[in-house]
Amino acid sequence: MNCARKITDSLYWVGVNDRKIALFENVYPVPRGVSYNSYLLTDEKCALFDTADAAFTHHFLENIRGVLNSRPLDYLIVNHMEPDHCASIIDIVNCYPDVKIVCTAKAAGIMKQFFDFDVDKHVISVKEGDTLSLGSHELTFVMAPMVHWPEVMVSYEKTEKILFSADAFGSFGAIDGNLFADEIDYESVWLPEARRYYTNIVGKFGMQVQALLKKASGLDISMICPLHSLVWRKNIPWLLDKYSKWSSYEPEEKSVVLAYASVYGHTENAVDILAAKLAEKGVTNLSVYDVSKTHPSYIIADAFRCSNLVFASITYNNGIFCNMDTLLHQLAAHNLQNRTVAFMENGTWAPVSGKHMREALSSLKDIRVLEESVTIKSSLKDDQEASISAMADSIYQSLIG
Repeated sequence: MNCARKITDSLYWVGVNDRKIALFENVYPVPRGVSYNSYLLTDEKCALFDTADAAFTHHFLENIRGVLNSRPLDYLIVNHMEPDHCASIIDIVNCYPDVKIVCTAKAAGIMKQFFDFDVDKHVISVKEGDTLSLGSHELTFVMAPMVHWPEVMVSYEKTEKILFSADAFGSFGAIDGNLFADEIDYESVWLPEARRYYTNIVGKFGMQVQALLKKASGLDISMICPLHSLVWRKNIPWLLDKYSKWSSYEPEEKSVVLAYASVYGHTENAVDILAAKLAEKGVTNLSVYDVSKTHPSYIIADAFRCSNLVFASITYNNGIFCNMDTLLHQLAAHNLQNRTVAFMENGTWAPVSGKHMREALSSLKDIRVLEESVTIKSSLKDDQEASISAMADSIYQSLIG
């Protein structure tokens, strides 16, 4: 038995699900697992789009054999050479020795770094706008460098108007039976993980994603088949709008993320008071995070969602608390832009974390730092409520302004 799924009369999902994985790319927590999507298009010629992680090669090959049913595999389209999608290339070559591998020249070079088979014998190198006929289906190849590796391309099938989008439009999360995004409550259940996937994996490359979105706007797309997550066949403009916002660093909504580093609870208390004051002013969808408990990937994703950010840290080794330091440098590495930021600092004898937090984000573009800041010496005193109120007022004015 195999787990292949029919998408259209000619197209099948032949991917696999990984629910045992704890950390995607050995960095990002994935409590709901992840899917490694691969697609098989059958026509006069049969084409497989990408492969799967090496741990799942056996089941992956079963899915392919179940669909082909002794037919040859004519083409392997390699949109992306990252190992979670390319590790089974050698197994495909061994099972189907006459297969032609269609990819970019850069992908072929990377393929030689991973594998020892005769890559040149199998590869058909393609560039922007090249086409490949499978019979009644025709593929057009669109280059997508740095979304999010330099060799990436996407493939567009014009007969059924399907975009095979590589890592674009992907998400964390295994596929739990429902293959299509319209079969579930995507906005509530999947959108946060789609946002976290995009912002952490691709967020640095907003300009390149914008270039790909511009190319995609010229295509008549009825279906999007990503390498992770669900297949899209409805409400595609809504999805494209989300990626347009994320890749242009435009906040999805006017709200506030408050992230704090606190050892004995005094800095946490100040942040809770600030959050309450903002809520009393009518600010909705606030998020408060303890940076020592929450993985940075979740906070980064929410920072892309919200227009305003507050960072509050104790002074630690005459600098920023270590977990806050990690978060700020990760935000800088992911190229976050166009946000309004406020800082709180705490220190028993030398509160200097505010200065260092500002420096950590100094490389980011279009960051507005509010003049109102809060300095705590050990614990918050009653006469400091005014300074927190002033920060809340300043944040609120920036939201409504």
